[in-house]
Amino acid sequence: MSLLLNIAIDGIAYGMILFMISVGLSVTMGLMRVINLAHGAFALIGGVLAHVLILRTGIGYIAAVPLAVAGVVMVAFVGERVLFQRVYRLGELQQVLATIGITFMVIAVVSKFLGSSLLAIPLPASLQQSVDLGFRVLPAHRLVVILAGLAVIAGLYLTIERSRFGTRLRAAVDNRNIASALGIDTGRIYAATFCLGAGLAALGGILGAELLPIDAYYPLRYMVLFLIVVSVGGLGSIFGSFAAALALGMLETASRYLIPDFGTVVFLATVMALLALRPAGLLGRA
Repeated sequence: MSLLLNIAIDGIAYGMILFMISVGLSVTMGLMRVINLAHGAFALIGGVLAHVLILRTGIGYIAAVPLAVAGVVMVAFVGERVLFQRVYRLGELQQVLATIGITFMVIAVVSKFLGSSLLAIPLPASLQQSVDLGFRVLPAHRLVVILAGLAVIAGLYLTIERSRFGTRLRAAVDNRNIASALGIDTGRIYAATFCLGAGLAALGGILGAELLPIDAYYPLRYMVLFLIVVSVGGLGSIFGSFAAALALGMLETASRYLIPDFGTVVFLATVMALLALRPAGLLGRA
């Protein structure tokens, strides 16, 4: 029982990180219908900004996290206005090539100025403290990650499903011309959605640096993992991404605990079986 509880706690924390990073990709691919393989680059930029703010300017972790996320949102806004508005009009293959190219550009810039070694994001003493759960002593940081993931899914549900912004976004996706004719600023809606996804990726990258370390090649190293979460959950499905991230997080954690030599094989085989049975994902629409 103790082993199962350990797997559950570690798997949930890992899954929350995957969810925060991947859900923005699910929204842009499923709702905006844009294949953005540069999404992981926003998590990298968030980690880089947090690293620089904490270690090179002396700003505390608590202040550095929102500042880094805000910085990524600003970068995403400029990038969406300058680059991605043109990417929207491309075909699927062209979108893949263009966003992969953007990813390599970000990697090159980070490597040039910070090198290719791991970029540490030191935790404050308050998050390094241990919390006794009875069956296990857990770092406070893991609990913060879990709570942050729950807050993100609640906020996204209210934003996408229960707000005027969400209604306008769905209208813009279903028929952009008619939505524009009705007075909806579809360009602003797309930009806001894009920036929201980038900000969440940055938050997940910063909070998850302990489990998914930040370095220059971060977007390439974990690109397949993020795409797996989106595919299994279903494009555009917030709750699908949440369920997939938790399930895959616990699956990979259990594999590492129980069969470390074959963990990756079991993980990928399970993903293949799920997608064979549910090609549109757990909660996706065909």
